[in-house]
Order: sequence, then C-alpha cells, then structure tokens
Amino acid sequence: MRVLTTTEMQEDLHIPVLLEEAVAALAVRADGCYLDGTFGRGGHARKILRQLGPRGRLLLMDRDPAAVAAARHEFEDDPRVAIRHANFADMGDWSAVHDGLDGVLLDLGVSSPQLDNGTRGFSFQTDAPLDMRMDPSHGENAAQFLARAKENEIADVLWKFGEERMSRRIARAIVERRLAAPITRTGELAELVERLLGRRKDTHKGGGKHPATRTFQALRIAVNGELDAIETGLNAALDWLRPHGRLAVISFHSLEDRIVKQFMRDEAQQPPAKRGLPPPEPAQLRLKLIGHAQQAGDAELARNPRARSAVLRVAERLA
Repeated sequence: MRVLTTTEMQEDLHIPVLLEEAVAALAVRADGCYLDGTFGRGGHARKILRQLGPRGRLLLMDRDPAAVAAARHEFEDDPRVAIRHANFADMGDWSAVHDGLDGVLLDLGVSSPQLDNGTRGFSFQTDAPLDMRMDPSHGENAAQFLARAKENEIADVLWKFGEERMSRRIARAIVERRLAAPITRTGELAELVERLLGRRKDTHKGGGKHPATRTFQALRIAVNGELDAIETGLNAALDWLRPHGRLAVISFHSLEDRIVKQFMRDEAQQPPAKRGLPPPEPAQLRLKLIGHAQQAGDAELARNPRARSAVLRVAERLA
C-alpha cells in the first residue's frame, strides 16, 4: 500500500472552495508574482505553484500561526515561495510585494481547519474556551469582549455582523448572566442563546438551524475585525497589482460579498448621474470586471457542502 505524502494528506483533509475557478481567474503566468493572502492549508497555493516556472514567485500570508506553520513545513525550502505571518490587510507593509503583483487571491472568513479544531472556540458544536481569534497571540478574545462590553455594544455587534433580529434580547441576557459569572465557554453561550430563542426552522435548507449561528458569526467577525480587514486589503491589493493583474476574492456571506461587490463596482464603473444635478466628473477607473459572480456547481457541493454559500468575484487592474 502506497503511503500518502504530507501534501496529499493535507489536500484530503482540507477541501479548498472553488479551486479550479479561483486559480483559473488569476490567469497565472509561469514567471508571474502572486499573493495568496489567506493560505489556510494551502489548497489554492499548491495549484498556483504548479503553474509557476523557476522564475515565478508565490507570496503566502495568513494571520493564523497554525496556517503559517503548515506553510513553512511544506514550502519553506522552495526558493519561489516567501511566507509571512500577518493579516492580508497589511500586505503593503511587506517589501516582497513592492515590485508589483500579477495576481491576488483572498479566501475570506474562517477556514475549515479553524472550524474543525474545537479548541479554537469558533463553533458551538464543541464545548471549548470562547476565543474565536484567528491569531490567538493577538488581541481581545470573544469571552473578554462579552465580559467588558456594554449591553448596547453587544447588541450592535450581533445586529451589524450577524443580522440577528433578537440582538437586544440576547445582549440583555448576556449582561444579566455575567453578573453571576462571566461566559467563558462556547457551550455556555450556545446554551444561553438556545434557551432564550428556542430552535428555529431554516425553511430554505429544510432542516434545523442552531439559534446561536448568527451570534457566533457576529462575535467572530467583531473579534477579528474582519470587515475592516477586507476593505483595507482590497485597497492594498489594488495599490500593488500590476497592469492586467487579477484580483480574485471568495466570500462566504452577504456582509463580505457586499463589500467586495461594491468595491469592484466602484473601481470599474463611472459614478451614476443624479437627477437634477450636473453630471459627475469622470473618474479614473482602476479595475475591469471579469465575468459574473461564480458559485460552486453541483459536483463540488456534493463533495463539500461548505461551498454552498461561496461566491467568487474577479477583476483586472487597468493600466
């Protein structure tokens, strides 16, 4: 029996979303320079690297130390690869990008390894410390936020980042609960929300959806500053893309996709005229939209149900 290599085992454990579509969207050149700003476990990076020649360059970033360790274990000896432990929003601080990029790939949100590792606190499926930080060495975790934030601040986070209609009711319950003892574990938070709201049917999916889903999403986004990072990262990518360089972004929920869609549209289309006002000055456009938004097909969804909400948008840097 053949023994699987480390790369094959990693590829089997982690299924990259929209792999063929995302890498094809980058139009990889053998001698080009490409940045994967969300390495995860390297599914997209491996495919990009296979298309690079000896003069090609692949820059890998991730804010998660576990992902960076995986990248170094696999790619550290490849002279075409450079690796940096950082948020993709800070790509402009990396001197390796300053000669220009021919493509940038961003696979947004939480990764499958982060979700599947119960100790990270991203999921209510496993009782664990309520952390949720993508970089556990930096910043305030979710338990610390819930312990110090005011009721209206918690409610605003749940509404803004989770679109949770019962945000104020949940926030009030959290503040009341912490008077007796702080909420420090995922199980405690999930139980509190479920007891408060009860099970709600998700008619779109034909099954039960845990009532804490939106609460966990909102706290994760807030703790990691995800939406601000997207806006900053998109602008940084555009600053360092060479003419005809491609920007490919995979998002997983409407809050992310809305930012990406609006950014690309604003950079690719002239501002609309408003009734009763003089026509606006023509803007210097920096992007050209490439195709329409893409989603996973039936074959990929059968293999990887987590791809069901993924949306890929692509744009090209104008000269």
